[in-house]
Amino acid sequence: MVVKVLSGAVSGVCGIGIVVEVDMVAGMPGFDMVGLADSAVKEARERVRTALRNSFAVMPPRRVTVNLAPADIRKEGSAYDLPIALGILACMGNLSPKDLEGVFVAGELSLDGELRPISGVLPMVDSAFAAGIKTCIVPPANAREAALVEGVRVLAPETLQQLIKHFEGEEIPEFRAESDSGETYEFENMLDFADVRGQENVKRALKISAAGGHNILLIGPPGSGKTMLARRLPGILGGLSFNQSLDVTKIYSVAGLIVDRGELIRARPFRNPHHTISYSALVGGGRIPRPGEVSLAHNGVLFLDELPEFQRNVLEALRQPLEDGEVTISRANSTITYPCNFVLAASMNPCPCGFFGEGNKCSCTERMVSKYLDKISGPLLDRIDIHVEAARVNYKDFEGAPGETSAQIKAHVEQAAEIQRARYKDERLSSNAELSGGLIEKYCPLDEESKALIGKVYDVMGLSARGYHKILKLARTIADLEASENIKAAHIAEAVQYRALDRKYWN
Repeated sequence: MVVKVLSGAVSGVCGIGIVVEVDMVAGMPGFDMVGLADSAVKEARERVRTALRNSFAVMPPRRVTVNLAPADIRKEGSAYDLPIALGILACMGNLSPKDLEGVFVAGELSLDGELRPISGVLPMVDSAFAAGIKTCIVPPANAREAALVEGVRVLAPETLQQLIKHFEGEEIPEFRAESDSGETYEFENMLDFADVRGQENVKRALKISAAGGHNILLIGPPGSGKTMLARRLPGILGGLSFNQSLDVTKIYSVAGLIVDRGELIRARPFRNPHHTISYSALVGGGRIPRPGEVSLAHNGVLFLDELPEFQRNVLEALRQPLEDGEVTISRANSTITYPCNFVLAASMNPCPCGFFGEGNKCSCTERMVSKYLDKISGPLLDRIDIHVEAARVNYKDFEGAPGETSAQIKAHVEQAAEIQRARYKDERLSSNAELSGGLIEKYCPLDEESKALIGKVYDVMGLSARGYHKILKLARTIADLEASENIKAAHIAEAVQYRALDRKYWN
């Protein structure tokens, strides 16, 4: 008799339905597993056999064959322990196969039959619910995570023996969690812009970056506050919607990085990898593909401090994710896509010693400066919307009154963001930075004065088509911050100044 149990796998951040087929026949005792299973899945044989014995359900000396279908999808991890065990129990007659119909099952078994947590439960349950499955059985540590999918009935037994008794008539209480749908989650951050004295031009640039989702590069000498300012960027971004929070939580679920399982990730991610990071750790990959830092920063901020210190091939890998908002990892037997719609914030010194342009303080030769700056390629620089200089802070700035708080800046940013949401409600866009192609011409119309100004700028600065569009999108955001329906020449002029530093340093 063949028993089928519904389970799941993860491809990228999407769940895939997996059917665990178990067959038990008379013959030479054995336990065979097929269906492109990795080592962790194949080791389920011993975990399941021992867990059944310690749950007072000893396997008879028969030949067991387990097939994980579809067979052309690679199966990884320990999530199939529980569905295999239930399939064997159904073949033994300890429970009815009908009890397993329309039920999603996933979980790791310890040798004494305890259910242990697994990664990727949220996308798997979400996919199963979309396919019409209303009940899921998962480990207790994953119950709150599974319950985030509204409408799913979640059962979370502590042990395999408790689950067996449930099928015999002793009901397991349904796990219930409070629904958070519809809320917007704010970033509770102790870092406040009011603590930063001076650097008003950088604060303005960061406000524009937050309002339109624009990438930003801070250039300045050591101690000018570049890192301190960048770390305050998440605090002025708008809150996460429920769907955005769910998307971020799925990524962290797949990566196994959820600290409090079952809790939505409510804060916008802020990822700050060290400059020694590898290619696959940044964009994702590995022998068993996992999300990289660009995906872990989805709907948040990726901060790269000391940008030229990163390996050049690592930085070049950012070009496609910055352009497309997703990263595709190809392997011999599969192709996986992870979302990565983030704001890139980067900082760097103007030269190796950091004091270029400050007279005798700079000890670098022209060749050293050129070699240092050439680590940032033109195509990557062209994808960064805002280039701003963080000059050394004057002593008088410390005596001045505190500037705008993060709460005040965020309120202004939210007003501009609301204008964009209303404007793009039919375009499936959320910010000005996502505009492309004909949509730029549609939503960034210019009057004659603005056209004349940007025409001169285009010729003098030798802009690329991408650079030209970046200026238009920046000007659109600046206009939104002023609640201006039309882009004016003043908005174009301010946007242009954020594209001028590459000419100062890289030329």
